[in-house]
Parts: sequence; C-alpha cells; structure tokens
Amino acid sequence: MTSPAASIAPTPRSEPILVERILTVSEVTTIFLKSLIKSAEDFLGKSVRGAVICVPSNFTEAQRSALKQTAADAGISILQLLDDVAAAAATTTAPSWSSERLLPDRTQLIVDFGSSSVTLALLSIREGLAYVIASSSTTSTSADLIDQKLIKFFAADFTKKTKIPLTVCPAPPSSPADQRAEAKLRLAIEHTKRTISASPGAATCSVESLKEGVDYTGSINRMRFDMLASTIYASVAKDTISLISSTSLDPHDVDEIVYIGGTACLPGLDDRLQSEISFRKDVETPFSRGTVVGGGVGDPTTVIARGCAMQAVLLDSIGGTPEEDELKACFERGSKASEVKATTKTIGILFPDDLEENKEMGGTWIPIVQKETPLPARRIVSLEVGLTESSKRVSFELWEVSEGIRIEKVKPSRSDPSSEDEDEDEEIEVKHRTLTKDTLLGAMDTKAKLGIQTKGKSKDAGKWFTQVQIQFVVSLEGNLEVELREVGEGGIVETLKAPAE
Repeated sequence: MTSPAASIAPTPRSEPILVERILTVSEVTTIFLKSLIKSAEDFLGKSVRGAVICVPSNFTEAQRSALKQTAADAGISILQLLDDVAAAAATTTAPSWSSERLLPDRTQLIVDFGSSSVTLALLSIREGLAYVIASSSTTSTSADLIDQKLIKFFAADFTKKTKIPLTVCPAPPSSPADQRAEAKLRLAIEHTKRTISASPGAATCSVESLKEGVDYTGSINRMRFDMLASTIYASVAKDTISLISSTSLDPHDVDEIVYIGGTACLPGLDDRLQSEISFRKDVETPFSRGTVVGGGVGDPTTVIARGCAMQAVLLDSIGGTPEEDELKACFERGSKASEVKATTKTIGILFPDDLEENKEMGGTWIPIVQKETPLPARRIVSLEVGLTESSKRVSFELWEVSEGIRIEKVKPSRSDPSSEDEDEDEEIEVKHRTLTKDTLLGAMDTKAKLGIQTKGKSKDAGKWFTQVQIQFVVSLEGNLEVELREVGEGGIVETLKAPAE
C-alpha cells in the first residue's frame, strides 16, 4: 500500500502564455502623453493643470480632433493646439530672446527640420507681434533621410570590417537579424549626430552585438557626414530660395534665421544655406549667437518647447471675467481675431532738405510703420525738430514708400598688385537697400509755440529747436491718423487723417 504522498504525480511546469496585443496610434499617443505629464510633475513637484501641445502646421482638422481626444483620454486639459511656427514665434518675440544686434522690427526665417518634413516660414516681427509673410512645408525632405544615409554608411562599414552582410534601409522582411541591426543603429546614431553638432572632430557609433553577436564601433568626421547629407541640405536650400522668391523680399532683407529641431543643430545645414543664399554677412543665427546645443534660448531643440510653455502660462493667466473669456476665445483655431491684415509698404515722415546725403529721398526720412506690420497698429516717436529763426514752423510730409534692393558689381582690390590671378579680377555683387517714394499721404505745416534757442559755444548755438511727439495710428481698414503734439504745456496739437485707398 502506497502512501498518499506517493500517489500524487508532480504537476508539469506550465509555459508562459504570450498574448499578442496590437496598439492603435491613439493608444500609443495616450501612453506617451501620460509619461510626459508624469515626468513633468515629478520635475516640478506639482500637478499639471493644463498643457499647450505643438502640432505640425499641415495637421488636418481630423488629426487635431483625434489628438485632443487622445489627450483627454490621458487626463490632460488642452489649453491650445499650437502650430510649430506659432510656438517658435512665441519664443523669439519674448524679452529673453533679445540681442544687441536684433531690432524690434525685423524679418525672420524659420527652418523647422523635422523627422518627417521640413517647414519653412518667413515672419515679420514688429514690436513683439509676429506676422506670417509666407510659409511652405514638404515631406519629400526630412531628417529621416539623413538618418537613412548614416545607417547605410555604418552598415557598409560593418560589412567591410567583419565580412558579415548587413542590408538596411530597408531591411528585408525575411531577415529579422537585419531588422534588429537597423533598429540598433537608428538608436546609436542619435548620439553620433549630437557629437557631430557639438564638435568638429570625429564622432563614433558603437553597438553591442550588432549582428551574429559581433560588436561594432565605427566613426565618421564632420566632412564625411556633410558629404552624405549634402543632397538633403541642397534640397532645403532650394525650398528656402523658392519661398523667399514667392514674396517681395530679397534674402538680404532677412535679419535672423531660427532653426528648429535636433537635426537643425548640424552646422553643415547652416553653412549650406549661407553659401547658396545671398543672406547678409551679419544675419543672426543660433550659430552666430553660440546657442546651438544646450546653450540657452537659441537651442533649436528647445525653441518649440519654450514657446509652448510661455503660451501655456499666458492662457492659464486669463479667464474668469467676460472680457478675459472673450480674449481667451481669440486663441481658438478659426477665430476671426487670427485673420490679421498687414501693411504692404512702409509709412513714414519726410523732412525736406537739400543735403547731399538725403538726395535720394529729397530730405531726412524717418520710417514709422514698417511694411508687413499687423493691423491695427500704433507707433509714437519723439523728435527734436530744427526751426527756422524767422518762421519757427514745423513742416514735414507723410509718404508711403517701397523698399528694394540695388545690386552693385564691384571689383575687389588686389591684395598683391603683382599677382595675375584671374579670380581676383572677378566682380562681386554688393547689395544696397533702396527706398522709392510711392504715395504722398499728406503734409503738416504748423508754427511751433515752445521753440527754444540753443545757447553755448557748440556748432548748434543760436539755432532754434522744439520737442515734438508724433503718433501714427493705422486702423484695421488701413485708415491713417497722424497726431503732432509739441511736448510741453501750451504746445501745438495738430491732427491729419488719410483714408485707405
């Protein structure tokens, strides 16, 4: 008779059951957004009340609605879906972006080098307001193409060193080993690109057990990297030339280039644009500012994130009263408040004189409202105006002018007079900005009441001057109202109105 314990057969060990689960795009996005919010809350030490999410400018309404729903599933309150260009404008118009070389009125080129597309935009920045002059987006050029060329380069180097065949971009479906190797290389080259961006030396790519258990370490220098990416750089330069040509602007009019995205940190891209497009030598870029990688507000990898954060702070601070709710509604997509008009020409004042340096305009020209300024607009300038001793009158004209570029071909001076190098005899193009008077909007002529005579031994001694304040107001319809006010109690006040044509 056997014992009860002996009659119990051992239970065979069960194998783990693998369950295949297919995740939708919305589910993956929800998981990703939850992880971002969790990381942000851990960093801040407080809960996140709302978020501004940046989206590509070519996103459809269906894609935007799907993203809003996905964010809601992740428990995120969406304050606004902000376009890439708008996020960049929010960053670059902030006081923290200011530079000694940047004027409050400037023209800006934005180059958004994304993983699947390249978006370009020309903006006019006017006293902190941004207006989109022109924009374009293409999916035929992207950072993924650079990644593919880099992966193929290292795969070929691996095969050359180990004699192990490796096919990538695309890896054949019949070879899981090649597919895994391509995925490993795609992760490793991110470090390679960051190194290339930050250092002129060689960058390495190291992968453990790339294929058949063989480790791989390769390197590439910046010159070789730029050769691989040259066709992509050339495509971006071609699209940039096309965008600028579609407007009334010249590359010489661009005051600043803003790069967006990790791939935009590559110096080769900036070098290619500067060499193929006739920008000014002093055009401001994150490379000239020295803020390319981890260098502050100019870092292309943080421009959009900073803009979204600043927009979130702004939207979170308004609301509650009917006026603030109405203001907040202006940030909604499709709001009429976003349908902004802008001036097409520069408006200013001309003080007639016969000085040689003012021969082109016939007087001293002072621009007040620059072209591409969003409407409505108000500008105020304070001036010290010279008066004639006999009449003591303040007189000036109001003009609408066109700006252009004049190209002058000059021969560079030879460094060595005895040299016979033909290259030194080639003419170079020098660009100059020009102004052309188009429309006389009116004139003001009035007698000053508070003029004073300068005393002392200076060259202006005995001359008469007065302080005036001139205000320009351009309405949404384009109507112009100019007010001349003499600074001081009892000073003159004159008003002129010029209706839109």
